[in-house]
Amino acid sequence: QVQLVESGGGLAQAGGSLGLSCVASGDTGTIYNMGWYRQAPGKQRELVATVDVSGNLVEDESVKGRFSISRDNEKRTVQLQMSALQSEDTAVYFCYALLAWGNQVWGKGTQVVVSS
Repeated sequence: QVQLVESGGGLAQAGGSLGLSCVASGDTGTIYNMGWYRQAPGKQRELVATVDVSGNLVEDESVKGRFSISRDNEKRTVQLQMSALQSEDTAVYFCYALLAWGNQVWGKGTQVVVSS
């Protein structure tokens, strides 16, 4: 089975930086899209940023200019570098992958807490 494992979550101060990593394992085949979503308490899960297999980027307006996403197709990893953190960035961050046949895979999530 395919697994996504996140790391790098924790506590950061407002205005600070934090980096998240995700690695895929198992028989993934081509990962057509890969990236990050987040969910704050009482809110729906929302897109943060994703990169498809061709390098096309989609990111939420709220993180534009502050967060940077990168992926390594060979290593099957995706990174999220977060800067200028705000209290509103506090959420559980989930790694996401879109595989063949429309199969979606989610990580268990990693908590990010930004102190105000």
